[in-house]
Amino acid sequence: MSTEEQETGWSGGRNAFGDFAPGMVHYTDKVLFDEVWERPELSKRDRSLVTVAALTAMGKMDQLKFHLGFARRNGVTDDELKEALLHLSFYTGWPNGMGATTVLKNIIEDEE
Repeated sequence: MSTEEQETGWSGGRNAFGDFAPGMVHYTDKVLFDEVWERPELSKRDRSLVTVAALTAMGKMDQLKFHLGFARRNGVTDDELKEALLHLSFYTGWPNGMGATTVLKNIIEDEE
């Protein structure tokens, strides 16, 4: 199996949708996470920061909840995330920054 064909075993799409939306499962698990996230041109840490920025800019708080946690697992610190969200607030709109910061706060507090 070549590097491009290797699977990470990602099953987030399968866990979310099961047999309900097979296309969404396929593209989430096999294309997005098994292929795009595994490309070596950006680290997973950098991909996480880009993703957090995009989701914050679009105000996609449901998806941001997962991706802030994923960013933490990919090596982005809580302080870096707080600073990134502050910075993003000036470019994406204050309500988006406030919403994203609230999501991060809840993630951190839920661990305590």
